[in-house]
Amino acid sequence: MSQFSLPEVIRDFDRVDPALVKAAAQYQASILADVAGRRGTLCSRVAPLSPSMRIAGPALTVEVRPGDNLMIHAAMSLAKPGDVLVIDGKGDETCALMGEIMVSQCMALGLAGVVVYGSVRDTEAIRELGFPVFAVGANPNGPTKVVPGRVNWPVSLGGAVVNPGDLVVADADGVVVVETSKAGLVVELAAKKVADETARLEGIRSGAQLRPTWLDEALRKAGVVMEGAAS
Repeated sequence: MSQFSLPEVIRDFDRVDPALVKAAAQYQASILADVAGRRGTLCSRVAPLSPSMRIAGPALTVEVRPGDNLMIHAAMSLAKPGDVLVIDGKGDETCALMGEIMVSQCMALGLAGVVVYGSVRDTEAIRELGFPVFAVGANPNGPTKVVPGRVNWPVSLGGAVVNPGDLVVADADGVVVVETSKAGLVVELAAKKVADETARLEGIRSGAQLRPTWLDEALRKAGVVMEGAAS
């Protein structure tokens, strides 16, 4: 009998509602990060191979040992169209975990994108494919395929915890992850945030409001200016 009482590969999990994914895809990652409490973002090491690449979809999580992509292949065999592969590669940069062949397979499967806390290769070919891939870097070395990992367990990468099914949105600014239970509220708040920022930008461009309305009160609370004084 195996010493492990729990399966290393979880096949079924609850994904964020497709309608919420579609709605969230309208917003910048920065907007969603702000209204989500300024949390859930991955570090800036995880960046798109091309600034125009964007992702929105539910997370299909993968944990691998550094330099081994066996469990990525396992995850791809379970993926559904629209899923985002979120791979905890431990930030390793000594070899690539994916390249043109695997990315082409992801594209053919209808996945929404790949976020890998590790390296990839064949970056020019991937850019030509136009399939969104976010990674720490590039390395021409290929991976091994012998070390077990886990699929659809919580993972930690780039400073954020990602659970299977969480909402993942990524663009040129980076990657933000929103818990499934909060996705509806975050999308709702994002609409108001965009409206507020649009009004602010219009005020700046017209010259009608060159100063933030909240600035004076914030400075007073910080003790920078005295109560009743103008800043």
